[in-house]
This record gives sequence, structure tokens and C-alpha cells, in this order.
Amino acid sequence: MTLIIRSQLFKRIFRCCLFTAALLSSGHMSLAQSRPAPPASSAISVQTELVVLPVSVTDSKGNAVLGLSEQNFRVYEDGRPQKIAMFQQGDTPVTVGLIVDHSRSMGSLLPEVASAVSSFAQSGNPRDEMFVVDFNDDVSVELVNGKAFTDDPKELGKAVSSVRARGRTALYDAVAEGLLHLQLGHYERKALIIISDGGDNASLQKFSQVLALARKSQVVIYSVGLISDDGEVNPDVLRHFSKATGGIAYFPDRTNSVTSISTQIARDLREQYTLGFAPEKANNAHAFRKIEVKVSAPGKGKLRARTRTGYSAAEDKISPADAAKSAK
Repeated sequence: MTLIIRSQLFKRIFRCCLFTAALLSSGHMSLAQSRPAPPASSAISVQTELVVLPVSVTDSKGNAVLGLSEQNFRVYEDGRPQKIAMFQQGDTPVTVGLIVDHSRSMGSLLPEVASAVSSFAQSGNPRDEMFVVDFNDDVSVELVNGKAFTDDPKELGKAVSSVRARGRTALYDAVAEGLLHLQLGHYERKALIIISDGGDNASLQKFSQVLALARKSQVVIYSVGLISDDGEVNPDVLRHFSKATGGIAYFPDRTNSVTSISTQIARDLREQYTLGFAPEKANNAHAFRKIEVKVSAPGKGKLRARTRTGYSAAEDKISPADAAKSAK
């Protein structure tokens, strides 16, 4: 069963508005303060926003560093140290959306993509919940047997193979739809994997709008750039989506297939740490807040922490030109 999103213009606009409303209503993760309840006549609900950071730690050789504790990390917002309010490590399940380009230029690549999607599912946590968003002129969430999510690698492969390559490329709308569908997931950790050449010639949404939504939703975006001969290629868009959210942009070559890259992404997700902090209230809700995570551990040499570059509570204003400049 396939849920078609872009078959009509008004449906696409409705879904975009619905997505924005969903993010505004959810905002950052809400952490209720634990305290005795006051008398019913004067009950006050106190909540604190929690900014959640997926963090990957590597050594000087690029190998993942596991087994660290909260004391090994320092978190900074705009240069100011923040108190870590949440810390998780280990292989915890993830809600993952696979955003797969089905435009005309991707036709010869789709069999390999379907194989890579199945490989990713087999390499992840058995409890991961996953879904596929196919896109060309239309954007469709593939509901497998009527389910919003699946953990079956074969079902995911079929969802990719069921749509033929045709038409133009609505990448930004597809990413927005994936971000919306992630909100239905059950797990705190969320990720998108974009498989595309990065071009876009059919979306209603703009790059800056979708990037802002990604930052609000605190998702990690990985990109797999498949460069075809006749596609509208824009690898810098893929690089910026990934860099801004703490993911990685990959570009396969003869020594690194799409399937091997999908396995690398699954491993990266399984080896992440999750940190959270309660930010100070900002005077300007539109201001972008820069995040930096530092990590150190005796005897482990120089360590590198990869996470999202920052966030804002309101919409960011970043142009594709700025994206290309920042991604380099």
C-alpha cells in the first residue's frame, strides 16, 4: 500500500502545513520537572525543553571509541558550558526513514539501492523501526502491509523496488515528508538516510525551510550521493543536510559500494552516544545557537566528537549558496 503525497498540489501544501504544525506543537523534547504536586487549586505544570544530541566519537585513526562515560564529555552552546541532563550509550533502537530518489536519472541504479536498503536493515538493531519515502514528481510514504514502520529487510527492499524511475526530482519535499513521518516513531533517536544525487527541480519547499525543520526535529541525516550522467546533481546540498545535523555525506566510488556504505551508516548509528541539555531561554527565538561537544579520555589520545552544528527554535534562514559554502 502506498500513501501518495504529491498527486495534487493542495495535498502537498496541506502536508507541509501539517508538518510545521507538528513541529511547533512538539518543539524540543519535553522533560517534566520531578517535584511534589501542589494543591489542585494552584496546580502549575513546569516543563523544561531538552536539546538532544546524538554524538559519534572517533580516535585519530577514525575508529569509533566506545565505553565512555558522561564525565568524558563537555557540551557548549554559543561557547557557554551546559550541564548534561541526559546521557545514554550503547546500541539503542532508532526510528529511521530512507529517502529514495526515483526520478528518471536513477533508473539504472535502483536495483543496487534496493539491495543496499536491505543490507542496512540487516546491519542495524533488530528493534529499529524503519520506513521508505520514494520520490520523483510525487512523494510517497510506502506503507508496508498498512504499517507505518517495519523491521523486515525484505519488506524495505520491496518498498524501494515497487516504484519505477520516472519524472523529475522533489528532494526537499521528500525530506520534509520523512521528517514528518519520523514524528510517528516510538524511539527518541531518529535518523534519515537520503539516497539521491542532491538535485531538486520539482519541490514546493525550499532548501532553507527543510533544513530549519530538520534542525527543529533534532534528527541525524546521512546522505548517499549517487552521481548519474543525466541527473541534476547538487552534492553540496547533501553535504550540508548531513553536516548540519551531525550525520555524514557519502559518495560511492569503485572501492566503496552503496551496500558497504549502508552498512557503515548502520554501524555509526549503533555506536553513537546520546546527550541532552536544558538550554537557557534566549531573547531572540530566531537566533541560531551553535553547539560544540568536546570529549577527552586518559590514555585514548586525541578524540573527535561529531554532532549537529546547532539549532534554533524558529526557522533558519540559510540559502543554497550559503549551504554550498558551509559544506566545503
